[in-house]
Amino acid sequence: MEITSHIVDTPPRDAATVLMLREGSSGLEVLLLKRHTDSKDLGGAFVFPGGKRDEADASPSALGSLDQQISELHAQLGEPDIAPEHAASLFVAALREVEEECGLQLTCADLRPWSRWITPRMPSVMSKRFDTRFFLARAPALQTAVQDNHETTEVLWTTPRQALVQYWAGEILLAPPQIMSLSHLSLFQTVEQALSDAAQRTPPVIQPEPFDVEGMRVICYPGDSRHPISQRALPGPTRLHFRNKRFEPEGGLAAFLLGKL
Repeated sequence: MEITSHIVDTPPRDAATVLMLREGSSGLEVLLLKRHTDSKDLGGAFVFPGGKRDEADASPSALGSLDQQISELHAQLGEPDIAPEHAASLFVAALREVEEECGLQLTCADLRPWSRWITPRMPSVMSKRFDTRFFLARAPALQTAVQDNHETTEVLWTTPRQALVQYWAGEILLAPPQIMSLSHLSLFQTVEQALSDAAQRTPPVIQPEPFDVEGMRVICYPGDSRHPISQRALPGPTRLHFRNKRFEPEGGLAAFLLGKL
């Protein structure tokens, strides 16, 4: 993973991503897809299924096919400043991207808004900016996730803890939003616990703040002393340092696993 310092002045594009969850032999598991190594952004990295919102996601036919009222979806998202139809179109984008990228078919009733990540003007590992709504969903029991062999080349079901252990060992590549989300998910033992937590709170808005210290990129999050928002948005570390060709928190792997090695 290469770090860049270029500035992107265009507004972030709306996007949606879904953390697909299931019960495994060791507890809650999450689905990760390996991006094609030739991808311009995050080539070879493991990500959650998702992508940008298309204008067609807000079409009357797309919104009319939803299994929940648009007003209900708007309320779930917790963004009163956007139109109800816009909010509903983000659910459409999430459903569409999951089906396109890993073949799973969901409904709005399956989705729980989880968090909102807004790419900073200096993206560090991306060439574009996105305003991405993260959702949780329980994987359908009778469906199988498969890679599309175009954007993604590998399917990995793993516990959040094991994914972070593999990342630390250099076995898989992860970007900061995935790292921080996996750290958060490692708190939960079951899918129901994670879904219940999401249903009881408004999705936090996370706007990372990157800066450089002695030539090393640092990304801080709400609650960090360098971040303009003093209140924490996530459990786990409040800043990541890019060293050893990866993003590391102070305290090492234990900081990702919230002290539980």
